[in-house]
Amino acid sequence: MISLYFHIPFCTQKCPYCHFYVIPNQAPLRKLLSEGLALEWQQVWPQIAGRQVASIYFGGGTPSLFGAEGIGPVLERIPRDANCEITLEANPEECSYELLKSFFDLGINRISFGVQSLDNRSLTELGRLHSAEKAKQAVFNAERAGFKNISIDLMFDLPDQTEESWRYTLSQVKELPIQHVSLYNLTVEPHTLFFKQGVQPLGGERSLKLLSLGIEKLEELGLSRYEISAFAKPGFASRHNTGYWTGRPFWGYGPSAFSFWEGERFRNYANIQRYVRALREGCSPVDFREKLAPQESAHELLAIGLRRVEGVDWKNVPETAMSSITQLQQEGLLTSKGEKLRLTERGLLLYDTIATELV
Repeated sequence: MISLYFHIPFCTQKCPYCHFYVIPNQAPLRKLLSEGLALEWQQVWPQIAGRQVASIYFGGGTPSLFGAEGIGPVLERIPRDANCEITLEANPEECSYELLKSFFDLGINRISFGVQSLDNRSLTELGRLHSAEKAKQAVFNAERAGFKNISIDLMFDLPDQTEESWRYTLSQVKELPIQHVSLYNLTVEPHTLFFKQGVQPLGGERSLKLLSLGIEKLEELGLSRYEISAFAKPGFASRHNTGYWTGRPFWGYGPSAFSFWEGERFRNYANIQRYVRALREGCSPVDFREKLAPQESAHELLAIGLRRVEGVDWKNVPETAMSSITQLQQEGLLTSKGEKLRLTERGLLLYDTIATELV
């Protein structure tokens, strides 16, 4: 089984915390991307044909800006069965019922909205273009269009976020017909506007309190935590993201897209002109490659797999990691349950530290 990822880099504006490759939503650039994706498909598909496609994911950027006229030709090329999970990321401000229906009619069966907050003050602080009401309307539009697998992103740890504000957002979630939530804390990456402005996340005990509150309220709504930052109703865990955490091979198309194939990780040019020029010349659009040694790869897969609440099978734990695991168990960060090695409640809070130790 494999997964396919398509990076659709268009944005109306770049959010101040965003560190992904994005470009203006302009007709000439949309045409250029369509050409690049078609050329890359011709170049790559012979290498991966014959493998069952478990999931397809359109990320970005804001893939919904590409429209059905951009997404449709991509999907038409992909052999797949009815069980294939097809996810499209979208921002609420662009999502009318008519647009969402056009995506649903293409066969897209999962939609993920970048809601981030349902408090208008927090949305302004994050530089988002939608209001809380617009976000809720987009979710209801998706349901009306036929989507039965709807996810939203929520963000906490904002610089001036209060418990009252966070409780308000969480209280609004229960009104929405959603099956999945991705819960992220704000991180300030280099080269973002927030980094240049010196913005700092809330951090410390206040951050921990907001996270604990978020977990509590989401689980009360029947959204169980199945990964460090992912919550789902039964049967609605993200098949695509689960593939990342379990080491499923995937191929990324589009500028800046990453792939993981035959133990090698590689990335396309993070520049649409260079990306398309390479493909026109019959060359690979890849500008970075990395292949870890078998031991390093096993340790990395262990660390990534531990993101899942259920943990990893002991049979997949490399012997070379045992001394670190023993130490982490003594510190109360890892525990053994049946045939699984998994994070403790405290370990879930300190995952980054654990991953660093294991890798």
